[in-house]
Amino acid sequence: MAAPITEDRYRWVALANTTAAVFMSALDGSIVIIALPAIFGGIHLDPLAPGNVGYLLWMLMGYRLVQAVLVVTLGRLGDMFGRVRIYNYGFAVFTVASILLSFDPFDGGRAALWLVGWRVVQAVGGSMLTANSAAILTDAFPSDQRGFALGINQVAALAGQFIGLTAGGLLAAIDWRAVFWINVPVGVFGTVWAYRRLHDDGRRRPARIDWWGNITFAGGLGAVLTGITEGLQPHGGDAMGWTSPPVVALLVGGMALLVAFVRIETRIAEPMFQLGLFRIRAFTVGNAATLASSIARGGLQFVLIIWLQGIWLPLHGYDYADTPFWAGIFLLPLTAGFLVSGPTAGWLSDRIGSRGLATGGMLVFAASFVGLALLPIDFRYWAFAALLVVNGVGSGMFGAPNSSSIMSSVPSEQRGVASGMRSTFQNSGTSLSIGVFFSLMIIGLAGTLPQTLTGGLVAQGVPLGVAQQIGTLPPVSSLFAAILGVNPIEHLLTTYGARVPAAGMRVLTGREFFPNLISGPFHQGLIVVFTVSAGLAVLAAVASYLRTSERTDR
Repeated sequence: MAAPITEDRYRWVALANTTAAVFMSALDGSIVIIALPAIFGGIHLDPLAPGNVGYLLWMLMGYRLVQAVLVVTLGRLGDMFGRVRIYNYGFAVFTVASILLSFDPFDGGRAALWLVGWRVVQAVGGSMLTANSAAILTDAFPSDQRGFALGINQVAALAGQFIGLTAGGLLAAIDWRAVFWINVPVGVFGTVWAYRRLHDDGRRRPARIDWWGNITFAGGLGAVLTGITEGLQPHGGDAMGWTSPPVVALLVGGMALLVAFVRIETRIAEPMFQLGLFRIRAFTVGNAATLASSIARGGLQFVLIIWLQGIWLPLHGYDYADTPFWAGIFLLPLTAGFLVSGPTAGWLSDRIGSRGLATGGMLVFAASFVGLALLPIDFRYWAFAALLVVNGVGSGMFGAPNSSSIMSSVPSEQRGVASGMRSTFQNSGTSLSIGVFFSLMIIGLAGTLPQTLTGGLVAQGVPLGVAQQIGTLPPVSSLFAAILGVNPIEHLLTTYGARVPAAGMRVLTGREFFPNLISGPFHQGLIVVFTVSAGLAVLAAVASYLRTSERTDR
């Protein structure tokens, strides 16, 4: 082992290591979004073919679902057996999974299952890191520097989500496996560095493992989030599967297990989920604000990607194949807003408290959604970029002060489980948001797209029978095609082998036909989504304001 280091130096080592860890974990939550076309092309699988949409959904949603389910349990284990120990295991698991992801030995559907499976394992490692990093920092830093430290950490996590969009495009242009290689050197170095330099503060909370609590919580939340993921897929003749028996069973069964979980936690001496922490006002309102803001923000990147890749970029002369990369570039102002406001807000919260900054941040956040809702579908980029900066600034103003308030409010021996509970609200809100946002978009498109698409195809010479077949396909395929950087019309015409006159084919496969086709219903969906997000951000602001102005350090 390395020689001991001073307390002052140790806190900065802890900050550097945990910041690298949460950045890497968050980066991997989003890096595959832009890289999906290259990934599925590399394993020779058409994700838009019937029966393959599930692979696409689980590549997008599986990572977040696992994190939402496991972080509380892993934070609790950190309190019991040592936060640094669980954190170190997380670095190792994450790194091994990244290596195995990059060496997918299969092809087609089996290759997709390999990727989904090891993404789940990777998410387990990421959960170990995120569940304990905030607790490690809270232990290491005094109360007058804690907001700044958690601010840096929080900004790293948020920035990782959006930098992942750009990094995915850059790395996928080299090789789809590079999307997973990028984690390996960071993971190896971080694992060794954490093992040699980080140490637990000695506080432990010996307890028995709450097996029934863990089982009912993981089963219940996992079933609900799985039901949301499966509900986005078409079922029978419906555009979505919300009424299908398996989805209904997952949602109802999951809620029943969560009710059982709450009853269990109120009846045992050593529960996994410390419900008593909700008696602490700052903890309760902070997590309520976290949940509301996560639902408001979670599906935002998908909506913006579809807007850019499916409509705006093609209308401005970009080939569909190039839109994933450029969408990441055009979303960089969002990351810039995070990077500017996050550390500053964390530093300020150490001096003036969290309530004003977190409340103001959510009001700024809400205002950005109002602005986005007012933009025309074919916007001027400077206005769009300015609103992205405002959105990022609002998130940054909220994130660090809110995290600092939550973590500083709880007893030191419960910081691991508190960090896990905070992460659960955040990850659950993100997963729920994606399901809600996609559902609103699909509902909006399902009402008008079939007739409009069929009529447009027939007008350009597509045989009526083929046009009707294409028109009745679930709108989710069109949305996913936009995410994948594929011209949906060209893809469908090729799939169905439609013979179309050359002039009609040029129109149908050009850059303007599909964007003009979906602009109207998509814009209506955008207005609904952004209005809901603005309302949730206001609720988060109200919750933030309700926290006490006094700062506690236990």
